[in-house]
Amino acid sequence: MDQRKCPEWPVVGHEHEITEEDVRNQVMFELETDERHLLSGPNSRFHNLITLFRVGRDLLRGFRALHFAGPCVTIFGSARTEPGTQYYELARKMGGACAKLGFTVMTGGGPGIMQAANQGAFEAGGRSIGVNIELPFEQEINPYVHKSVTMRYFFTRKVILVKYSYGFVVMPGGAGTMDEMFETMTLIQTGKLKNFPIVLMGKDYWRPLMDFVYRMAEEGMISPDDPELIFFTDDIDEAVAHLGRHAVRQFGLRRKRLPKPIKAFGEKKMK
Repeated sequence: MDQRKCPEWPVVGHEHEITEEDVRNQVMFELETDERHLLSGPNSRFHNLITLFRVGRDLLRGFRALHFAGPCVTIFGSARTEPGTQYYELARKMGGACAKLGFTVMTGGGPGIMQAANQGAFEAGGRSIGVNIELPFEQEINPYVHKSVTMRYFFTRKVILVKYSYGFVVMPGGAGTMDEMFETMTLIQTGKLKNFPIVLMGKDYWRPLMDFVYRMAEEGMISPDDPELIFFTDDIDEAVAHLGRHAVRQFGLRRKRLPKPIKAFGEKKMK
């Protein structure tokens, strides 16, 4: 009778190694978050009631935090852009230019383009705000914000990013950045938002997207005038002039005293 050999252990190469990022991604996939539960179909009446209270509390938190923000410009862009790169420097300069124009610079409060814009406003002596998001793995607020608020839900966060702004600057980014830009554009299209200026910066990066926007107009999918809602430039001076014409003068913005905080409400004046 032949003696059978035990099978050899499989050889595990580097391509089979599990990284810390793989573990984090799997944990995020398995987590049951509030938003995932909210969007997973019908829930109990009690749970729906609790969700309503949570959404209301989230919005109230944002309203109270930014009541004294003054007129803002919101700058959207990727969280993955490294300091010192071309688009980081462009966002930093644009943040400083918006601050010098008299606007409070608002971002999502995270790293990358958001940090660059906040940094530019901070270094220019302007006011800098971050509207952060609560994630399974914490996204830290960048060090260049004077005031920050952390929202529970993405959709309430987008309300706050739009509510206080008279202009929007879109820097290179991914799916989230495109979502923010097109939702803002849709709000203006449908009259839900006044005709505030949208400035798209990063011509080499965004040109295929702008070509597609014009294609949509040519195909009759959007109004022929809708592409004109987006001002496409890489020039800081042109962008600032556009904001000056379509945000400052069009809406009669002027420097004025902000309302005084009411101590009984726990309000504090922004520095």
